[in-house]
Parts: sequence; C-alpha cells; structure tokens
Amino acid sequence: MTLLGAYLPARDQAVWSGGLVRLLGELGFSTAAARMALTRLVGRDLLSRVRDGRRIHYRVTPRCAALLREGDERIFALGRTPRRAEDWTVLWHALPDERRTERGRLARRLRFLGFGNVQDATWIAAHDREREVAALLGELDIAAYAGLLVGRPAGSLDFAGLARRAWDFDDLAARYRGFVETFGPYADTAARRIDERDAFLLRTQLAHVFRAFPFLDPELPADVMTPPEHRGTAVALFHRLFAGLRAPAQRHFDAAVA
Repeated sequence: MTLLGAYLPARDQAVWSGGLVRLLGELGFSTAAARMALTRLVGRDLLSRVRDGRRIHYRVTPRCAALLREGDERIFALGRTPRRAEDWTVLWHALPDERRTERGRLARRLRFLGFGNVQDATWIAAHDREREVAALLGELDIAAYAGLLVGRPAGSLDFAGLARRAWDFDDLAARYRGFVETFGPYADTAARRIDERDAFLLRTQLAHVFRAFPFLDPELPADVMTPPEHRGTAVALFHRLFAGLRAPAQRHFDAAVA
C-alpha cells in the first residue's frame, strides 16, 4: 500500500506487474513474497488485474482509491490538529462473533482516525468524527450493531486521565524519537543530487515508517495531553524529505512499471 499511495497520484493508472515485483525486490521482498503480496491485494479488492497481451498490469480498485485518499488526508494533516477539542466522539458496538472480520477492520480503521480503546468495544476520539465514523460503519455494513455519541465531557470527573489511558504515549514518544534519529541524517539529501534508485528506497522507507503514526498518535488536545516530544521535528522532516525526493524517486518507479 505504501507504493500505491506514494507513487500513483493518478489512481486509474495501470502498472506492470513485473515492474512492481522488481521494485518490491529492491525493498527486500523475494519474488515469491512479492507476487503473493500482490495476489493478496487482489483478494482484498484493493487491486484488479488487467491483461495487455502477454503482460499483466494492476490497477487500484475504487475501494483502494478511497482508502488511499483517506490515508493521504490523515497522514498529511498529522500535527495540524486544533489545540482544543470542544467535542469528543464515543463509539460502542456489539458485533456478533460471526462478524469478527469486520470487528478487526473496524478497530484498525478507528485507530487510523485517532480513536483509542477505553474498554472492550468502546472507543473515544477527540473532535467530532461523526462523518468519518458513519461512513466507515456503512462501508463495513455494521451500523445496526453500533452506537455513536458526539458531545462534551463532564468537567466534574478526570476525563483527561481516562483519555490518556487509551493510548501508549511512552511508545509513541519513542517512535517519534526513533524516526528523527533514523531520517534526520538525510535532512539535506533532498538539496543534493541523489541516485534515482537511492531516492526511491529512502522515500519509500520514509513513507512506510511515517504512515504508522496516524494509527498511534490520537493528537489529543494540549489541555488533555502535552504533544509528544519530537512530533513536530518528525512531521517537518517527513514533509521535507517526501517532497524533496519526489522527482527522482518517481522517475525510478515509472521506469520500472512502464
């Protein structure tokens, strides 16, 4: 998914399967593992196969395009959340055992939207997330099993303490610090000439690591939780390198999948 999000700005573009396998090989995948990964994406309705003579191409599906748009919005907005939250969103559900697949997908997508799990089947997030959650429940066809509330927490109880227990902020701070330590030495790389393959490898690794932060960082308002140390540095570093390496990395990708 990192490759698709970072190098397919035209979501209807068809790309050669052999080129994708080669690029995944450069990233450390064996040929068999690369082909299996692409097959799994087809099975999850994220890629569709298109035959062009003897060649097989892949194209992102409408479902995949929607997920990539959602991902872009969350990733590129990280670090820009308002400092206060007038409203909070609470979701609870009672999904039956036969909907365990949907339960897993719901949990993953909720974390991506900034939700934390306060107890079994109960999730909270800062700000009004009704639109995003309603769309998600409809997409998974589980709205009948869920409840959604948007409102203001009571000031008479320690809501901030409850909210902080829903996320692992020590781990989050360590991950931001690790990101800066890993990619900080490359901060000036974008200003120099760099081999196209090296630019592709660095930019792809950068995107792959950074895209985990929306799952981990709920961006709680400052009156609830002090922003994680190194977040601002990590966000600025990501934007600088991701944009600065775009041209040479894109040329390498395009040459492989043409």
